[in-house]
Amino acid sequence: MSSSEDRPRILVAVSGSVAAYKAAEIVRLLMKAGARVEVAMTAGAQRFITPLTFGAITQRPVHTELFHEGSGEIEHVERAHDVDLMLIAPATANVLARIAHGLADDIVTATALSTRAPIVVAPAMESGMWDAPATQHNLRTLAERGVLIIDPESGPLASGRSGVGRLAAPELIVARVMERLRQRRDLAGRRVLITAGPTFEAIDPVRVLTNRSTGAMGIAIAEEARGRGALVTLVLGPTHLAAPLGVTTLRVESALEMLRAAEGEIDQAEVLIAAAAVSDYRPASAELTKLKRSDPRAGELRLVENPDILATLAPRLHAAKKGGVVVGFAAETDQVEANGKEKLLRKGCDLLIANRVGPGVGFGPGLTSVIALSKDGAPISFGPEPKEQVAAFVLDQIAALLGQASSG
Repeated sequence: MSSSEDRPRILVAVSGSVAAYKAAEIVRLLMKAGARVEVAMTAGAQRFITPLTFGAITQRPVHTELFHEGSGEIEHVERAHDVDLMLIAPATANVLARIAHGLADDIVTATALSTRAPIVVAPAMESGMWDAPATQHNLRTLAERGVLIIDPESGPLASGRSGVGRLAAPELIVARVMERLRQRRDLAGRRVLITAGPTFEAIDPVRVLTNRSTGAMGIAIAEEARGRGALVTLVLGPTHLAAPLGVTTLRVESALEMLRAAEGEIDQAEVLIAAAAVSDYRPASAELTKLKRSDPRAGELRLVENPDILATLAPRLHAAKKGGVVVGFAAETDQVEANGKEKLLRKGCDLLIANRVGPGVGFGPGLTSVIALSKDGAPISFGPEPKEQVAAFVLDQIAALLGQASSG
């Protein structure tokens, strides 16, 4: 960076946790990464580490009071308008609750309420406090407001017990902060509807027809879209994966349920991303009791075709939103590009993401390779990369299409 004016300005807010001493290393690493760092501290934080420590590291005043005596400056207002990002690390359960509820009774909470810069929080607390419904509710509230939460780690805690609640590693916190500073807001205010995961089609109360999808790709896209400022609704089939914070999630099981849920949202959407692996067929009827091996019906399964969710929703979005974007996914075992191109045209997509799948390939965690196909442009290959990077690639393509529609 050529000058101090070019360097990102970060306010590190330290609250009263035993992990407060780790904030010194976070500040040092942020400065090493090229940031201009100032520090604010709660009264509780000053019981664990002194302002003098941070002043020595940053060579800047450390902010501990709402008002700067003698200068007429209102500290939280000055800091709120003079930073590119605010990081609260460690963030106690108390501080999380206060900023979630809009309280502003010290320099940290008042600045968090006043700033329009992105906020990142790195919680640290006992595992019982982390798991408490009130804390989890506060975290969801903050995530819905666009706050980035860096989850704590599992390990030994200050009490001598072990569990989830340790402050994330300083290196990880700094990496996430710098990534957040670089993150684009190219989908700010856009309404994005995503379908994800498999569907379960009931055979009887115990057995279902399904597939190997976990929903990991759709969840990664939902998280990335939320980070770019989109208003995201995720229609999620049955999966062991947690739904992302800050996203409206509608849980469904069958293809019919997924269609009904998506139809209720499609007229408000500007972007449809159909990442779900929907079962093409379902049993003609589900048995009311479990089929026994000896039951003569057990060897017979009559199937009927499920509705085509993507083909049903695509024309509705195009009719409702001029310049809207429809994205389909094609999980193929062979002729990936050719089959994807055919699906693109048949389903009325603006963009189709095709990838090869099979046992241990494409579904679940791990690296993924995709091909982005459009009606006019050349195919674009991406990967193998983690699903988070693939999600960013997909949304880059969508943002470009939305930009073309706006300029056209």
